Amino acid sequence: RGHGGARPPREVTRRFEPPDLPRQRRGVTPGMVGRYPDFDVLETAEHWDEVTRTVVLARVQEVPVRRFFDPREWETLSALCDHLSGQVGEEPKLSVLAFVDEKLFLGKRDGYRYFDLPDDGVTWKTVGRGIDEEAERAGGTTFDRLSTHEQDALCHRFDRGELYGGAWATLNVKRAFSIVMRDICEAYYSHPWAWNEIGFGGPAYPRGFARLGPGQREHWESPPEFELDPARDVDERGQG
Repeated sequence: RGHGGARPPREVTRRFEPPDLPRQRRGVTPGMVGRYPDFDVLETAEHWDEVTRTVVLARVQEVPVRRFFDPREWETLSALCDHLSGQVGEEPKLSVLAFVDEKLFLGKRDGYRYFDLPDDGVTWKTVGRGIDEEAERAGGTTFDRLSTHEQDALCHRFDRGELYGGAWATLNVKRAFSIVMRDICEAYYSHPWAWNEIGFGGPAYPRGFARLGPGQREHWESPPEFELDPARDVDERGQG
């Protein structure tokens, strides 16, 4: 390898999404593609109550700064979050780790802890050490400097709990993966850019939703422009 400290070239790929997914025409989505290209949930912000509007808009306008993770952990875990949220090579992208970092720094937890895992913050830091140890064994580098293919292989082993020794000896690895994915999904899908991507109409209070039957949409909601079932598509392309 021997990159002399410089970040090596990375394959830029949109493996997780169909190549003909429409470009976003209104609003913002990760990578500026989506099934609802003319939908921007922020255009409905005037219908939210003031407290809700302040909270949601802050997720776009005030991305948290790093306070919990150290710089090395940040580089490694940012790459892990990008990979597990399907944002490799995407611009713009959601800074998922920024919101995870804030949650952990503020001491917010989910009200339970597995008996065979430490505190969530310790779990995250241990995962960072562990995947860097795996990257070191694989090629003398860190996780964020691995190729996309190598990151993919390592994430699959992490998901299956097939990582042993070193930092992993202190964790139930498969449960640690579930904690990481829980926090990633929470951060990703609480952001308006992700709502645009999936066509979510945003907070229901105080306006509420009236059309609740199958196939019904409120007047402000946009119909999908791309009908391919995402779960089946990912399975057929061997990326599940």
